[in-house]
Amino acid sequence: MSTTTTIERHPVQTPRHWRGQAYAPKAVTMAAYEVYCHVYAPQEALVTGECRGGFSTGELIAFLYARSFPKSEWRRRVDEAFKGAENL
Repeated sequence: MSTTTTIERHPVQTPRHWRGQAYAPKAVTMAAYEVYCHVYAPQEALVTGECRGGFSTGELIAFLYARSFPKSEWRRRVDEAFKGAENL
């Protein structure tokens, strides 16, 4: 017996959409969104795609990187991740 599991996803911006719209699992985008909310302000449309098509790949990297540190460091770590990032 086989069961089909559907993974909830959110759209992600990529530098080039050669193969169509990119997506990431909701668990990943919501982890990044937690950091985004702390550093900036809540904007749910950002993860659902109604605002500029979702997070960019670079934003996902920066926010997930920051999340590995204590919450008090998130702002500094996001800035650190963005500094020097290119073409993400």
